[in-house]
Amino acid sequence: MQDIVSAIVSGDAAPEDFAALTLPESYRAVTLHKSETELFAGLATQDKDPRKSVHLDEVPVPELGPGEALIAVMASSVNYNTVWSSIFEPLPTFNFLSRYGAQSPLAARHDLPYHVIGSDLAGVVLRTGPGVNAWKPGDEVVAHCLSVDLEAPDGHNDTMLDPQQRIWGYETNFGGLAELALVRANQLMPKPAHLTWEEAGTPGLVAATAYRQLVSRNGAGMKQGDNVLIWGASGGVGAFATQFALAGGATPVCVVSSERKAEICRAMGAEAVIDRGAEGYRFWKDEQTQDPKEWKRLGKRIRELTGGEDVDIVFEHPGRETFGASVFVARKGGTIVTCASTSGYNHEYDNRYLWMSLKKIVGSHFANYREAWEANRLIAKGRIHPTLSRTYTLAETGQALYDVHRNLHLGKVGVLALAPREGLGVRDHALREKHLPAINRFRTPEQPAD
Repeated sequence: MQDIVSAIVSGDAAPEDFAALTLPESYRAVTLHKSETELFAGLATQDKDPRKSVHLDEVPVPELGPGEALIAVMASSVNYNTVWSSIFEPLPTFNFLSRYGAQSPLAARHDLPYHVIGSDLAGVVLRTGPGVNAWKPGDEVVAHCLSVDLEAPDGHNDTMLDPQQRIWGYETNFGGLAELALVRANQLMPKPAHLTWEEAGTPGLVAATAYRQLVSRNGAGMKQGDNVLIWGASGGVGAFATQFALAGGATPVCVVSSERKAEICRAMGAEAVIDRGAEGYRFWKDEQTQDPKEWKRLGKRIRELTGGEDVDIVFEHPGRETFGASVFVARKGGTIVTCASTSGYNHEYDNRYLWMSLKKIVGSHFANYREAWEANRLIAKGRIHPTLSRTYTLAETGQALYDVHRNLHLGKVGVLALAPREGLGVRDHALREKHLPAINRFRTPEQPAD
């Protein structure tokens, strides 16, 4: 493995040098164990500790199939789906692997008693399988997390509609929180040359998710001049929604939970910011009863910030806690677009405010290859920036998961894999220097980027 790292860090190894490298028989990976799926039985979600469920194991290198690539992972990151995996909610991911494994002999590789998790990576192509022509050993890449067969007609208009669409590292094995990863070649995109490995390893899932949800015609189809309410606007997906809104000529109304997070939003360029912690919004009187007065108070506050206008789009992902308010505050004919339910899946809202005001609820799940590519292209151009706040080692992934589970983080939390330290991998230093303050925006004070 050290020869692989040395070739990458040198920055001058040729494709034939990478092709000639001897692959190891095994690699270190962050795993879950099938035998431990009942580890947190009976505990409330908030009491489940990912530090107890993840392992750093030595696992065999998987067989490389047609249309696939084996990647040396320099860095990865933590997403909410990784947290869900680690606490076995809403169900153990081994159920996904079992169903996938039954599809074909090649898919059976994924049905194992351990699950290598993680849905982001930045790294270098080591090997490609039969039928791969666009990528070669030595290419520096990032990966999006859509794994799809495309054998059914449904996916040929939008790959997210394919019946065999899966999220890599969550519904498939051999994910990105590891020294090596197995991906489909059509997951790969060029690594932004001005970013370090750990910076490039963080945007993949969240940036593409936000792009489809907010910008794409498959989502809200945001246009110039729109007012966009963004819940969790300094978080993993929300911070990219804020940047896409600003870059696209819209006005983000950023909802956050602390003054520190409000400062982050203002630093990104947002002027309309609501600190829901300081302003004391409580949308539920108790577990069964919402409080419409709080919806109205939020609507009034939004109009104070927008010059009297309601929001055209609500960028939803908290789910149960906020959904009733989201439906209420959207303007007549507006759109509530939702990609997750981090506070609960059972949404409740007053349907009178939806049907009588001709509002729309749009479901949005990750992104297709084109949407992911467009999001990555904007990052590579320096129009949109990573939101890395802190980086852990592979051995510390449990703590990284714990931080995200408990909402102790800002932006994205990165994880170094093969990269021996932070600050490596930059190829375009001029572009980096131009955007360094924005790249560093989410960094905690003790971890500035080089």
